[in-house]
Amino acid sequence: MSNHIGDPGHGHSPAAWTAVVIMLVAVTLGTLFYWFDMPILVWASAGLLVVGLLVGWIMARAGYGARGPKYAKKEH
Repeated sequence: MSNHIGDPGHGHSPAAWTAVVIMLVAVTLGTLFYWFDMPILVWASAGLLVVGLLVGWIMARAGYGARGPKYAKKEH
């Protein structure tokens, strides 16, 4: 674990959490749909994975990233 002054927070931000949750749901659904041989829904899950990436990027640009002004770092 790093405690450096310039430490970006290792993804402990609303943008990171939102992106990761969306992408985890996409991978889980994609695996399930692959198992049940539903190729259209597998590709839809791949699209949801990209949506999760975009949502995280947009939220970070809006200030909810680890270095954004709307993110309040919590001390441990």
